[in-house]
Amino acid sequence: MNSRTAVPPRALALVSGARLRDEVRRIAAAADHPLDEPGGPPARHAWSAASVIVLDAAAARSCAAAGCPRRPGILLVSADEPGLPEWQAATEVGAEQVLSLPRAADALIAAFAAHDARGPGDGAVIAVAGACGGAGASTLAAAVALAAAVRQHGRTLLVDAAPFGGGLDLLLGLERTPGLRWPDLVIENGRVSAAALHEALPGAAGAAVLSCGRATPAVELAPAAVRAVVEAGRAAGDLVVCDLSTERGPHADHILDTADLVILLVPARLRATAAAEAVGAHLTARNPQVSLVVRGPAPGGLRAGEMARALELPLLVAVPPQPGLAGRLESTGLTLRRRGPLRLAAESVLAALERPDRRARTPAVPSARADPAARTPVRPDVSDALHQTGAH
Repeated sequence: MNSRTAVPPRALALVSGARLRDEVRRIAAAADHPLDEPGGPPARHAWSAASVIVLDAAAARSCAAAGCPRRPGILLVSADEPGLPEWQAATEVGAEQVLSLPRAADALIAAFAAHDARGPGDGAVIAVAGACGGAGASTLAAAVALAAAVRQHGRTLLVDAAPFGGGLDLLLGLERTPGLRWPDLVIENGRVSAAALHEALPGAAGAAVLSCGRATPAVELAPAAVRAVVEAGRAAGDLVVCDLSTERGPHADHILDTADLVILLVPARLRATAAAEAVGAHLTARNPQVSLVVRGPAPGGLRAGEMARALELPLLVAVPPQPGLAGRLESTGLTLRRRGPLRLAAESVLAALERPDRRARTPAVPSARADPAARTPVRPDVSDALHQTGAH
């Protein structure tokens, strides 16, 4: 987990007054803490990923109105003694402290230090989403978690965030294994211990699995509970792999906002590619760290590279179908073989998490053998085909 965290997360500062802005810059430089200064309310991922957020009263009200979520590390600063407007703005945005600068410079330096960069032992979050039902997002998420556990990436936590998906424990053959599921989990004060989770959850090949149940009706996941589990795993140094499948909603939004890498899995079919346009737009609006995985077969001859260009997403890997996988899932549950397409996909996701330049927009398909459609396509241009079908 150490290579991708070598660059510290940056602080955000939205301060309009020149004197106050210069003071914040001076204090950040003294604390040796990198600082970004967006012109307005930042994107959700930038807001969630920042180590510290420094706002003046006007920016605090603007961010609150824009729907920026409450989170730790928000500080409101003023050039004079804070008055009622500053305290009201701090309440609106959920600021931890209200500081008058330069008098409270030491307190701001302390805040920078308290929320400093993640150390080598800290964890990361991967979210796996499917373009459509049956895309295989749950299988890929489980495979990534199993591969990470085998590679000894520290502790691995697999989180089922798809309450209507039938349960990851069933996918992994753990349905009879004792341990907590989401309906059994009680979280007090918005906090949970990662160590306690690993002791209480069923495990598969070294990965702890927090699965949804199969109650009727399905138990919805509380956003606060999802936040507590994901952040507990990250803070404890776990690799947290979240299966979003096709889920949307507040609990999935938190995962997307804070994920270090988001995977969109798309079958190599025209309708799935059309569906992936809307899904990809939703994912990238919440998190820029989205990469594409294309899964064969390609009955119409769609090429993975063409799909990536049509969707305007970087292609991480294209994988052919794995013979016998569906039957194995039905009979014994998922196990990860030493070789095969599913292992290739899982290892590619883990490699992308480690790669500091993973946002390159034109990655190549890893190998010709990996392309599920290495033949002349029936429709030579996917974007034209989507346009013809009214998808644009």
